[in-house]
Amino acid sequence: MNEAELDRYSRQLLLPNFDIQGQLNLSQAKILVIGLGGLGNIAATYLATSGVGQLILADGDQLESSNLPRQVLYDENQIGVNKVDAAAKQIASKNALVQVETIAQNLTGECLLNAVERADVVLDCTDNFTARQAINRACMTGKKPLVSAAAIRWEGQLVSFLYGRESTPCYECLYPSLSDHQLSCNESGIVAPVVGLLGVYQALEALKLASGCGRVKHGVLRLFDGFEGSWREMRLTQDPECSACVIENNGTLENS
Repeated sequence: MNEAELDRYSRQLLLPNFDIQGQLNLSQAKILVIGLGGLGNIAATYLATSGVGQLILADGDQLESSNLPRQVLYDENQIGVNKVDAAAKQIASKNALVQVETIAQNLTGECLLNAVERADVVLDCTDNFTARQAINRACMTGKKPLVSAAAIRWEGQLVSFLYGRESTPCYECLYPSLSDHQLSCNESGIVAPVVGLLGVYQALEALKLASGCGRVKHGVLRLFDGFEGSWREMRLTQDPECSACVIENNGTLENS
């Protein structure tokens, strides 16, 4: 690390349980953020300013005016621009040391598997069940840590899966079937700071995984009620009837 980096990250380096080694680990990490909406724009910002080495940003959508209340990384003059391009420009202005790769499409199939394979940590910041199911299975295939979050109305949830451990639960153990309509904030609404809070938590979990510092609660579902301002936790167990786990345990898992 040079003098400029030591100065920039000095407050993190002061932490005895993080210090220079944690920062070096973070600077060598590659983190995939899938979805640059309410969750992903916040998570990517904090990871970039904290000093992650490389971000892979994937999203096929363009910025709309209705996104701005909760997607605070962006500016009004970026409406109509692909979110990954808008995010890359903003991140570069905040920390030019971070390498940013953009994928201006919704990841599926082999493209998803390849992106996951190249990452050290994966953040699922998407807003539909079909994508979350595919990301979950790709991370299981690649044995990559997955940090998944969701927010709707006044509520949010966060869960991390450290794939590669024996008998680990997965996202489909939690949600074996769920329609995209049930997950849509376009019709149900969302309070902007709630989704921001969950994005910050995703960045924190990813930072701990990438730096090797701190504890990540594997397979623990954390539920946030923004209306009441309360948290509760549920420890998950592997569902013996989970189709994703059955296929993975048989060694024939393929991305759907």
